[in-house]
Amino acid sequence: MKNLLSALLIMTLFISCKKENKINSSEAPSEIPYVTKNEKQVEEYVAKKGLKGTKSESGLYYVINNPGTGKQATPASNVTVAYKGYFMDGKVFDQSDEKGISFGLSQVVKGWTEGISYLKEGGSALLVIPAKLGYGGNDYGSIPGGSVLIFEVKLISVN
Repeated sequence: MKNLLSALLIMTLFISCKKENKINSSEAPSEIPYVTKNEKQVEEYVAKKGLKGTKSESGLYYVINNPGTGKQATPASNVTVAYKGYFMDGKVFDQSDEKGISFGLSQVVKGWTEGISYLKEGGSALLVIPAKLGYGGNDYGSIPGGSVLIFEVKLISVN
């Protein structure tokens, strides 16, 4: 019985280490299978829609429709944002009402943290978020892992 418990403990530690290595390997985007696919998908989407925006170093593509005139958001800000989120085929997966929702930018996907921090209160943008800045390879509700996400966002306030 003692040997069985020891074997189970060692097996659990081995599996945990294996999972940890998988998580750590996701930090190297060139090793993630969907990264290259997402880059091509974003390029094709931008070209097809005729978007005139900026691709950041992280891979976020954003179009500032209105930079805003109020207080500047930062990655550490708590903000209220109205948004609509959809896939590249236009299918909406989530949206707020016009009053928006409040949250800390440090609590959301990296694409939102970065993209919304380019805005001042009253500003709006279109964010094209590759999976590495979204939910990665993991399914999240109705969002399949590896998905490029499109968000129309309006920064209502920096709280």
